[in-house]
Amino acid sequence: MLASISPVGEASRGQRWHLTVAAYLLASVLGGGAVFAVAGALGWALLGGLGAAGLVPPREAVLGGLALAGLLAIAVDAGRAPLRLPSWQRQVDERWLTHYRGWVYGAGFGFQLGAAVLTRIPTAAIHLLLLFAVASASIPAGAALGATFGLVRALPLLTTAPLREPLALQRYHRHLDARSSLAKRITDGALAASVAVLAVGVAGAVI
Repeated sequence: MLASISPVGEASRGQRWHLTVAAYLLASVLGGGAVFAVAGALGWALLGGLGAAGLVPPREAVLGGLALAGLLAIAVDAGRAPLRLPSWQRQVDERWLTHYRGWVYGAGFGFQLGAAVLTRIPTAAIHLLLLFAVASASIPAGAALGATFGLVRALPLLTTAPLREPLALQRYHRHLDARSSLAKRITDGALAASVAVLAVGVAGAVI
């Protein structure tokens, strides 16, 4: 999307970059909020069912389960786990760029990518985030988590704002390619930090 929805690309199609990006950002937040709210609702329903059966797990068990899930996510992303998490290879339809107005494909692309599960899932960290939303057993908490994810996923689009010439866009993408491993390191670090925080939570709950 950074290549397609840029000031250069939007100008070539006669569209307004600011309007397209505004629609993209808003839809990405809404997409993430909607999907993660459903995950929170699933957790709420599950908790209610367990409560009715007198089987509500203790806090330390929930935190420990999430920590183990975090370790599994790290192993999956490192290619060291003997399983593959659910995903598919679907991507947004770039034919929309030539068939619809900028705000339409901006909103459509933003919602699908912000929703996290409607296109290819590039990292197990997304599965872990969804599990966090389920564990929250709260629709507002799930929605807040998803909206934050959608916003963070959409914000890089703003970095193309100064690019007004094709050569500048090409240099920008060469720069991104040269730093492609940075995103993975950040994700790995975030996963490791999450596991550490959960482990501390388990220790605190036990003590």
